[in-house]
Amino acid sequence: MKPIACHYTVSANHPSNHFFQIRLIITKPNPLGQILWLPNWILGSYMIRDFARHIVSVSAQTTQGLLLDVKKLTKNQWQVEAHAGELVIDYRVYAWDLSVRGAHLDQTHGYFNGTCLLLAAEGLEQEGHLLSLVKPMNVGDWQVATSLEPVHINKQGFGDYYADDYLTLVDHPVEMADFTSLDFRSANTPHRLVITGKHRTDMQRLAQDLQAICQTVIAFWGDDVPPFKQYLFQVMAVGNGYGGLEHRSSTSLLCSRDDLPLVTEPKDKLSDKYKTFLGLCSHEYFHSWLVKRIQPDVLVTPNLHQENYTELLWVFEGFTSYYDDLLLLRAGVIQPAEYLELLAQTITRHLKTLGRHHQSVTESSFDAWTKYYKQDENTPNSVVSYYVKGALVALCIDLKLRQLSHNTASLDHVMRLLWQQYGKTGIGVTNDTVQQLCQQCVSEDLSAFWQHCLYSTQELPFAELLARQGIELELKYDNQKTQASASLGVRGQAAEGGYQLQHVYLGGAADSAGLSAGDVIIAIDGLKVSAQCEKHIATYAIGDTLSVHYFRRDELMSCQVQLKASIADVCSLRAKSTTQDSLLQQQWLFGQ
Repeated sequence: MKPIACHYTVSANHPSNHFFQIRLIITKPNPLGQILWLPNWILGSYMIRDFARHIVSVSAQTTQGLLLDVKKLTKNQWQVEAHAGELVIDYRVYAWDLSVRGAHLDQTHGYFNGTCLLLAAEGLEQEGHLLSLVKPMNVGDWQVATSLEPVHINKQGFGDYYADDYLTLVDHPVEMADFTSLDFRSANTPHRLVITGKHRTDMQRLAQDLQAICQTVIAFWGDDVPPFKQYLFQVMAVGNGYGGLEHRSSTSLLCSRDDLPLVTEPKDKLSDKYKTFLGLCSHEYFHSWLVKRIQPDVLVTPNLHQENYTELLWVFEGFTSYYDDLLLLRAGVIQPAEYLELLAQTITRHLKTLGRHHQSVTESSFDAWTKYYKQDENTPNSVVSYYVKGALVALCIDLKLRQLSHNTASLDHVMRLLWQQYGKTGIGVTNDTVQQLCQQCVSEDLSAFWQHCLYSTQELPFAELLARQGIELELKYDNQKTQASASLGVRGQAAEGGYQLQHVYLGGAADSAGLSAGDVIIAIDGLKVSAQCEKHIATYAIGDTLSVHYFRRDELMSCQVQLKASIADVCSLRAKSTTQDSLLQQQWLFGQ
């Protein structure tokens, strides 16, 4: 353990007011004036979030109680008046962000990421850090769940925790609540899951499924044990929510309580919502290797003050999105037909994104900070998801390598090379690392393949690659229709007095007629519209021209819309049943 340079004490005198109180003692500050700073973003979520806006009433004093001036330098930096001895910093943080990225506090629980709460002392980031957690008054049976290294804690987990440096300190979020807890072991390593919020989860089933998933992920990377001593799943169950964020030896998850399994549900079948939750768990757990230890070169030493641009999110999020469901299959949690259905849903989401014609997957990665994380009404027309397209790129790479090498090489093999050569060594991954590792596996030049998949907006070759692997792909129209129907080319929702357009798809009938996102359609063809606007439109013939009356802001407008044909963009996948096809499917699906 290093000498402690920064000692934080986190308390909450009145949780219902949503304020954490933090005292920071700096043992050897800069005598010329210690600079304090708070990250502007959190690792794994590529958007400037300006966490410092929630800090109020920063003050500084000596250990003798002499007040010192504190000057704000930038939106997230402060400088304390010059002083040669220990500093005592007191401040409060407003915590009312119920997400996996922020901090949230009330009388039911307290949760925080260190990036939201814990000021860094400039120049001391590499020194030892101590975090003391104080149990609030009158909160009943609250306990602590964190993967930080305990130093001296009580049975409920309140007390002192140690981190080797500031980056480690803020990569272990803290949950404090009267939560439900379960423990299991995978690869002889302790794993824990805690659920905060009201729920009726079948904990035994959840433990069984998670144990199988974690065991499968650990084995996937080729080691007997994982790269952490323990692992923690922090789950917040709410009425409606979804999200996850990876950390070095834990993950924070937000889910709808309906996503969790019930004792009354059939044991031989997973609900679609539970599959989604397990996929999220698998995704974030996989990140313990790919993202937290195998990292883009620009994130090996991240700059938490500003954007850190990389073209590689198609690898780090896309590959993870490919394997999250595939490893559910390999863990025996779902069956091959269920996996193919999930893969078909991914292809459908991709095909319904018109932005794939205008943005490559590497451009999407680079623009994550300003486009993917800041979506607006035009996003479906201009942005492609590096999660979704990245997953399909991974699929194409996996099948391409298997087919060129007669199944002696695969993306599985490349991932293990990444782990051995980059994850275990701490060397950052560059823009062409994956391409180089893949090229080592086969003799055929893959340059054209990379240009096609990574740097162009041409359609990915997943259909032909799946066909060679014994999987038939079929495209239908919405609602599994086999024939096109009339369409406005919009997405909308019921609104007061009509149907409000959320997205107007480029080249569709509404776009050609001059309708825009935000418009509220009140009548079509002389009749009042309902929430079933698109279904009503489908009853007309392709090519029909209809009068549309709508409000734009408070102005009544009208136009003529010529209906266009819907697009066949709903995918279904079917496994062929010949002996050779079945062998190819087994080799791919089960990593043989």
